[in-house]
Amino acid sequence: MSQTSTFIVTTPTDREIVLTRRFNAPRADLFEAWTSAEHVRHWWDPTGVPLSECDIDLRPNGGFRWVNSAHGDPHVFAGTYREIVPPERLVFTVSMFPSRPAPVTTLLFEEEGNATLLTMRIVCDSQTDRDAMLQMRIDVGTGRTLENLAEYVRRMK
Repeated sequence: MSQTSTFIVTTPTDREIVLTRRFNAPRADLFEAWTSAEHVRHWWDPTGVPLSECDIDLRPNGGFRWVNSAHGDPHVFAGTYREIVPPERLVFTVSMFPSRPAPVTTLLFEEEGNATLLTMRIVCDSQTDRDAMLQMRIDVGTGRTLENLAEYVRRMK
């Protein structure tokens, strides 16, 4: 991967989706932007519209709830934190499919000089769930959202 903001999506197993992107920002800034409601509300939605609600209880078994109401019906993204290791690692679940186990997402923030490589590993309960996420175009939405994050962290300091 070059020093540019290359976004790569892979499916290393039949239950996983791995998304990686390099950011020209220190990992502490990127981790803060990902874990603070005052920051998340400005970049999370793929369209770039600020969230109407953004609640974060950043602790193991704490939850988060992010709502965007700008597109008509509110779109809610909510989950539970499992592990928090600032500024290196964040593990959480998000309920994607009613009555199905929630996928587990692990974010790794790897320092590369003044840049950060973010690796997002989503592990689903089954290949069917993984394929459903791919059909929902999680790759496209996440790519847009991470571009919003890159723009936001450039303006943070």
